[in-house]
Amino acid sequence: MEIAILLFERLTALDAVGPYEVLSRLPGATVRWVAVEPGPKRADAGLALLADHPLEQVTAPDVVVVPGGFGTRTAMQDPQVLEWVRSAHETSTWTTSVCTGSLVLAAAGVLRGVEATTHWNYLEQLRQLGARPLSQRIVHRGKVITAAGVSAGIDMGLRLAQQIAGDTVAQAIQLSIEYDPDPPFETGSPGKSPPEIVELVRRAAARLEAE
Repeated sequence: MEIAILLFERLTALDAVGPYEVLSRLPGATVRWVAVEPGPKRADAGLALLADHPLEQVTAPDVVVVPGGFGTRTAMQDPQVLEWVRSAHETSTWTTSVCTGSLVLAAAGVLRGVEATTHWNYLEQLRQLGARPLSQRIVHRGKVITAAGVSAGIDMGLRLAQQIAGDTVAQAIQLSIEYDPDPPFETGSPGKSPPEIVELVRRAAARLEAE
């Protein structure tokens, strides 16, 4: 089973690495890190992830994973990225995204009229791109699975592992990565957070987008 994870400059590292930690543990899985051009891609906080393969070398993966990050603004306008996403989706068994990676799927036409999710701060932009946004952590429609912001990629990976290999394998993977969240604050969604915290995050995102 071939799993292709798209890389680009200014992605969010956990969007890619979270699903990788889950999906790479599936029996028979081979992960390909792909990009328009091979080489290191800097995440939005500076960490480098290495793309081993150009897009044209991985044309028909079983699983497509598109992470998000501030670099999606550029990826959404890259004809090579969009054509690869469209083409890979035609033959994939599963097409997935994390955070604003769903904006790339939508820009490629994959989510036209499809219910999907993204980071809470970008749900309206997802609507403008033709999807039907839902404020949910995971949205599974047909062979498309979209995840909300950043950490939701781990949940998406486990949901996909369940679909591919069954409950027992998925539960074993969850235990092996000791995924048992116990956060110190109940501010993991805008509905649980004080207004001033929500506004702080919005301002920070706007500043980073402008860079």
